[in-house]
Amino acid sequence: MEQNQLIRMDNMGIVVASLDNAISFFTEIGLKLEGRATIEGEWAGKVTGLGNQHVEVAMMVTPDGHSRLEISQFLAPVTISDHREAPVNSLGYLRVMFTVSDIDELLPRLQKHGATLVGEVVQYEDVYKLCYIRGSEGLLIGVAQELHKK
Repeated sequence: MEQNQLIRMDNMGIVVASLDNAISFFTEIGLKLEGRATIEGEWAGKVTGLGNQHVEVAMMVTPDGHSRLEISQFLAPVTISDHREAPVNSLGYLRVMFTVSDIDELLPRLQKHGATLVGEVVQYEDVYKLCYIRGSEGLLIGVAQELHKK
């Protein structure tokens, strides 16, 4: 019998209060909206364990087409927990990290969408410049810029 082999990571899911705000924010980072749909009914609840549900979902994809972010807004049942203000060392979902070409150019654009810097922009050796931000909806987002020695 052949052992099951991992093929790929399909996507990471994030639940938000406003799908439109989240789409706008992640578009500003550079993701593209791949699709948007409403998922409802008992069949979907069998997967999530929530019973009859009504969810608006947007699938965002990175420019290289390899990574996806599934953003969900639950209309029913209502959300019952909120982890957006949790500090960086909390258990569970922590953050999603994006590599960008220019942090200094991107941060002011994200601040127009309500993003705030968690700590500072720091440089790790000659490898990365990086920071954490609280983005749309208070989500913890990592942003890294690869540095190249000249």
